[in-house]
Amino acid sequence: MWNDFKKFTFKGNIIDMAVGVIIGGAFGKIVTALVNNIITPLISWLLGSSNISELKWVISPATVDANGVEVAENALLYGEFIQSIIDFFIIAFCIFMFLRIITKAKSKFEKKVEEEAPAPAGPTTEELLSEIRDLLKEKN
Repeated sequence: MWNDFKKFTFKGNIIDMAVGVIIGGAFGKIVTALVNNIITPLISWLLGSSNISELKWVISPATVDANGVEVAENALLYGEFIQSIIDFFIIAFCIFMFLRIITKAKSKFEKKVEEEAPAPAGPTTEELLSEIRDLLKEKN
């Protein structure tokens, strides 16, 4: 069982996936910072709100009952939902652009390697005739 586990964990795909998760986490932090510090303030400014994630529709406001106990407000927090949608689209767009750049660079590199690689030289007519002659000698 230990050997099977070692084979599984040290396969190239597992290591590539681990690197991808780590880079994805760091990339997520970058995009979150972009959204929270640049895009959200601009959208909030356009909407005239202090923060998109604080947008809500209050169904019933907070009140104090007859016993002096505060009853919390009942509200739909649609601002958080909008913020999550914005985050998703920005992350998806950034990943799309990153993969597009990598794919184009990879195809250009592969095309360049194909162009640089010389075509394999085949045997000359004399070499082929010599091989045929030698095979006929061996057969007889």
